[in-house]
Amino acid sequence: MRYPKELVLLCLGVLATPAWAAVFVVPEDGSAVVGQDQHMKTQFQDTLPDLARRYSLGYEEIIRANPSVDMWLPGDGTPIVLPGRRILPTGPREGIVVNIAEHRLYYYPKPKKHEKPVVITYPVSIGKMDWRTPLGETRVIAKIKHPSWFPPESIREEHAARGEPLPKVVPPGPDNPLGDYALRLAAGNGTYLIHGTNNPMAVGMAITHGCIRMYPEDVAALFPLIAPGTKVWLINEPVKVAYVDGQLLLEAHPPVDEQGQTTQVQLEQFEQLLGKALGNTTAAIHWDFARQTLQTANGIPTVVGLQADSDKPENTAAQDITAPAVASAQPGSAGPAAAAKP
Repeated sequence: MRYPKELVLLCLGVLATPAWAAVFVVPEDGSAVVGQDQHMKTQFQDTLPDLARRYSLGYEEIIRANPSVDMWLPGDGTPIVLPGRRILPTGPREGIVVNIAEHRLYYYPKPKKHEKPVVITYPVSIGKMDWRTPLGETRVIAKIKHPSWFPPESIREEHAARGEPLPKVVPPGPDNPLGDYALRLAAGNGTYLIHGTNNPMAVGMAITHGCIRMYPEDVAALFPLIAPGTKVWLINEPVKVAYVDGQLLLEAHPPVDEQGQTTQVQLEQFEQLLGKALGNTTAAIHWDFARQTLQTANGIPTVVGLQADSDKPENTAAQDITAPAVASAQPGSAGPAAAAKP
């Protein structure tokens, strides 16, 4: 199996540093599931934000996966889940796909002859409140190394109101919130960027003014791989589903509203999204498991049912996850498993 030279160098760089980038071969069987969750025990000096950056996870991502752990003082020897198993977003597997609900970027480099297709994924921050990250298809129109920041007048007014005035131009350097690398998108008349940051702890939050923010080391690795003209899809997909060995996996993230702000889970809305994600697929769903996964919305793929035409026994495991006993295929139904859409 051959990989592009740039990806080999990327992986070597990852192995030489504490952080890693998630590079996966796209499954040849059409499966949308890549990666594995990892488990570790903390050392006394660890914090969850430190571990998130070390393992290329987002701030909210690692906290949701470890809800009972103190983020600043987890203690020595505390078990930690590093969520690394992912269901790939729907849609094209080319260029860059940013799922704002997931706070994650996926890059599909075009494979050369005899190379297997791969996907590289990184955590990102997205826009918040009335600063929207625009959805839809766009493209990279420029690459900028050591960018200057020209704060829009609205942002300057916002900072001035807080007693933190901004200059008209922030030059490259440690005070520049764009970091050292930026990819300019055609969206928003060229005002939207994928860029680094001088505040890496905030990666994985809805914290930016509409742009897409990455860890400095992640954007430095991605930057040389991207050519102007690369397509970019900005999507909002809080609920993803996939089948592995006849088992239905459900991955849910907290929904993001029209202003890019993370909102409370509305179970009825999530059940509708699950039905949309399943489409015309016939499945037998354990609705207690499905509702619990939707309500928790921790981003960890969970087995919630079986393909209706699967000949695998109900206790078959999908890797290290045990399948539930399928009791009902419709919300509130007490009957046997059947064709399922909420």
